[in-house]
Amino acid sequence: MSTLALTLLTGAAVYYVQHRGPSADPAGIALAGLSRSHSAALLEQERQQLILSAAAQTMSLVSTPKLASRSSVGTTGGGGQAPTVSAPPPNPGTAQAIAYNMMSSFGFNPKTQFGCLNDIWSRESGWRYNAENASGAYGIPQALPGSKMASAGPDWQTNPATQIRWGLGYIKSTYGTPCNAWAFWQAHGWY
Repeated sequence: MSTLALTLLTGAAVYYVQHRGPSADPAGIALAGLSRSHSAALLEQERQQLILSAAAQTMSLVSTPKLASRSSVGTTGGGGQAPTVSAPPPNPGTAQAIAYNMMSSFGFNPKTQFGCLNDIWSRESGWRYNAENASGAYGIPQALPGSKMASAGPDWQTNPATQIRWGLGYIKSTYGTPCNAWAFWQAHGWY
């Protein structure tokens, strides 16, 4: 049996147990034990790697990376706007690349706003989709509580793209731009 088939079978078993319960069904009881086993944990890790691998295959290089220079740092032209920071596109297949490619759909220019977003989320979560802190903040954008991200998709706990979509929406509605959010973060140590 292929690893993918075994992963899907385990996922179906876990779903069955969680939504129907093992009750008196011997198969359900066995499946409940499997969902807490070491093998199930390894399969879950492999499932998460498959998700990231599939996301990496959908990424495409949008331009040739360029080194940033001091002259690329500037302002957006007054009006109380935060300074912008030019940044090259990140490596394809990373959470950063997902964010970079998603930014324009929120009205953000990735060439001038990605550097600020990268500064925030590097400090908040290190771009780890499973980052969690003692206060209950979770994921790449460190949503508090993490379950807020369910509004962006049911896979909010494991899918970097879902978390990034939610995080970009939060930044747009709360700060207007990633660079405004970064300016707030610099002043307060959170956003």
